[in-house]
Order: sequence, then structure tokens, then C-alpha cells
Amino acid sequence: MAVTGWLESLRAAEKTALLQDGRRKVHYLFPDGKEMAEEYDEKTSELLVRKWRVKSALGALGQWQIEVGEPALPAAGSLGPELITESNSNPIFMRKDTKMSFQWRIRNLPYPKDVYSVCVDQKERCVVVRTTNKKYYKKFAIPDLDRYQLPLDDSSLSSAHANCTLVISYQKPKEVLVAESELQKELKKVKTAHSSDGDCKTQ
Repeated sequence: MAVTGWLESLRAAEKTALLQDGRRKVHYLFPDGKEMAEEYDEKTSELLVRKWRVKSALGALGQWQIEVGEPALPAAGSLGPELITESNSNPIFMRKDTKMSFQWRIRNLPYPKDVYSVCVDQKERCVVVRTTNKKYYKKFAIPDLDRYQLPLDDSSLSSAHANCTLVISYQKPKEVLVAESELQKELKKVKTAHSSDGDCKTQ
């Protein structure tokens, strides 16, 4: 079963953990050299950040690619004031999950609620967002469902719009909820260092 396969790959990965600033930070190193880093709220175990890093063909480490959490801000001084002002008005896409749903927020969308259309594209296995005034269009995958090889279901999708932000939610399938619960049990077995201990230790 695909769900079990992904869960087993997480169990087999080399893991380190660190408690810092109220977050439990877990680093995974997979046999193929790919890295995944996650951050959980220490009290609620809610996922706050997930990012990936892979090596290039020459073995050099690439940049971290954020899957869940706030998008990385440009380095200080890399943008002029006029570009910073412009970027502040552009739509900002980010994912911030809840316990029961995958959730995405698109900020800086000032259009009325009734212009937004959110649906599943079964052929491309992605979610499509568009506006009837043709001012905004975006499609994005749900990597978790791809990793677990689960189908996308239109009935699990919902959206809301307020304060110039479109919030898109996809109810997590029960298979994902069970797998996430199993992963939390697994992570409790990982020896966790505290930020005052220095580097985190390998499992």
C-alpha cells in the first residue's frame, strides 16, 4: 500500500531532532541524499514548516524549497525600495496546514468573493484557482497525496475569502490522518536535543 510505503521511507530515514523556540525541528536524510526538514509546534504537534533540499548532479547542495510555511523573504539589500513596494501588492501564495486539512492562503487578492473558482483537475492531479475577471490564475499540486498515491476528491475542497486573502482547504483523507499519527509516534522515539545542547544528535 502506497501510504505504508511513504511511512516506511520516513521510518528508514536518518533523523535528528532539536527543541528550539517552542518548536520541535526534525531533519530527515534519505538514502538517495535528499533532505527534508520539518518544524512542529512543541505543544500541539501542528506542522509549521516543511522544506526539501536535493543535491545537484555534481553533488552540490541546492537551495531549500519550502512546501509548508511562510515563503522565504529576499535577502536584505537584494531588492530596491521600488521593487519591494511592488512585491508587497502582488499575490503571495503559501501553505499552512491545520490538524484536519491541507490549507493554502493567497494574500493580496482584493477581488469580490464571487469571482473565484477553485476546483480539482483530475488529469493533472492538481488544484486550479482562477477568477472570472481573468486577473488571477494558479494551479498547484498536493504533494502529500502524490506521496501517498491517493486520489484527489473535489468534495474535499473548500474555499473562503476575507481581508483580501483567499483561503483554500482540502480535508485530509483518513489514510493521511492515520499516517500522520503514526509518524508522531515514530518521532517520539528520536532522541531530541535542546538548543542549549548545541548540535542535535542522530537517532
